[in-house]
Parts: sequence; structure tokens; C-alpha cells
Amino acid sequence: MIVHDELDQALTRLEATLRSVDLWNTPYPDAEAFDSQEPFCVDTMTLPQWLRYVFIARLRALVEGQRPLPATCQVAPAAEAYLQHAKPSTRLLVVEAIADVDRIVTQG
Repeated sequence: MIVHDELDQALTRLEATLRSVDLWNTPYPDAEAFDSQEPFCVDTMTLPQWLRYVFIARLRALVEGQRPLPATCQVAPAAEAYLQHAKPSTRLLVVEAIADVDRIVTQG
């Protein structure tokens, strides 16, 4: 399986995971929120917003265009920190799904 196909499947799993733990239905950020210079847009978006509207959207665009992937991806630690007070099962599901995307991108 080529890396783009594997990443597409991992992004689909991540979306399904976010839906299953009710982190997908988040409001679309204001246009200015996308101009943030901070990692993960922490000053303008919640992590679920960033995952849905930036992370997944950008990676899907790379997959669809068969474009080169970033050299590295390390989003799982940020998700772990963000979800530190969430139910352990929620944290585990989301972090594992993101770690899978991280692994595919980094090893790609």
C-alpha cells in the first residue's frame, strides 16, 4: 500500500474516532483564526477545531493531490496534553488515532 492510501485510511479512522467521542462537531473558526503563528493555533482554536479544519484538511489535500508529506509529524503529544482531563478511554482512542497519523507521515 502506498503511503498516501495508508494516510487516507488513518485520517478516515481519526475522523471516525473524533466523531465517536463527540469532538468532531465543533464550530468553524473565524477566518482570522487560521492566521495564527502559534503551533496548533493554540491561541485561536481549540485542538478539536484545529484537528478538523487544519490538520485533517491539509493532510487530505496532500493525499488527494499525491503531494509530498511533511518530513515529520508529532501531534499526539499535544492531543495527550489537551485531553489530560478527558475520560481515559476518550484520551486513549484519540491519541492512538493521531499517533497512527504521526507514524505514517513521519515514516512515509
